[in-house]
Amino acid sequence: MKRRNFIKKASLTGVGLTVGSSIVNCAETPSEDKKLGTVPSAIASLPIVIATWHVKDATAKAMEILQAGGNALDAVEQGCRIEEANEKGQSVGKGGLPDRDGNVTLDACIMDKHGNCGAVVYLQNITHAISVARKVMENTPHVMLAGEGAKQFAISEGFQPENLLTEASKEAWEKWKVEAKYKPIINIENHDTIGMLAIDKNGDISGACTTSGLAYKMGGRVGDSPIIGSGLFVDNEIGAAVATGLGEEVVKTVGSFLVVELMRQGKSPQEACEEAISRIVNKPNSNYKDFQVGYIAVNKKGETGSYSIHQWFSMTKFQDGVNEQIQSDYYNKT
Repeated sequence: MKRRNFIKKASLTGVGLTVGSSIVNCAETPSEDKKLGTVPSAIASLPIVIATWHVKDATAKAMEILQAGGNALDAVEQGCRIEEANEKGQSVGKGGLPDRDGNVTLDACIMDKHGNCGAVVYLQNITHAISVARKVMENTPHVMLAGEGAKQFAISEGFQPENLLTEASKEAWEKWKVEAKYKPIINIENHDTIGMLAIDKNGDISGACTTSGLAYKMGGRVGDSPIIGSGLFVDNEIGAAVATGLGEEVVKTVGSFLVVELMRQGKSPQEACEEAISRIVNKPNSNYKDFQVGYIAVNKKGETGSYSIHQWFSMTKFQDGVNEQIQSDYYNKT
């Protein structure tokens, strides 16, 4: 693999950006004369939608709402619902990969322009966790509901229970049990989170984050995704950020809140995302080579940024003059 192609693939893979009516897969559009990891700015055009990973149908739905005059909160909720209903995605909602005991458990949170927020953790048998989280925010005095309580609340709000474990995810789980010998450890097999941020035509910001959690996690495990300040944070005066990747590492650094606070201190969204990643990789005895974390962010001006551990790793190792083939082999494995 050529060095240029590797940087291209490692730098922006997994971040979807929607500006105006156009949908851009940032993995295909980096500029060689710009800093590694920089997402094209969106200052000139509102509304804006950005999302972790290349979820073009989800961002298209969110943008459709915004262009019709809808608000950012409706946009991020409806955008996330697209992926929650996507059984083939296996990362959120119906069809999500289960925990090590075969249970699909969902985590989600949502936050509006006023700083109001709602979350659900360890929710089972309800596809649209993000909508339940919004109901928690709007219809209860609480921020977070968990487990059976979250499920019963969802049913009381009109959500229909259903089996979320599809045949494809069940087969993957059965295969994992054989290959992993059913070890009770947290691992990161082919799994991730959908986070979405939006600015509407009024300049107001909202965000949402939803996931079925780490694949084959220990029963009861909850990551960063439903935790305000870790998986998601919105400050309508400053901007917003959302995380994806190994939730334990995001929680330890209160990552999304950190990104927004760094923007408050004057950093651009790109600089803030990079600093938040550096806090993880530079921790004493960090085993950052064994996991992935990434952030996306937007500020009040509409500037956007994204950065991940894989980007940090590829950039620093190239600077150290490590053989390109070693880098290629690392990327292919991870």
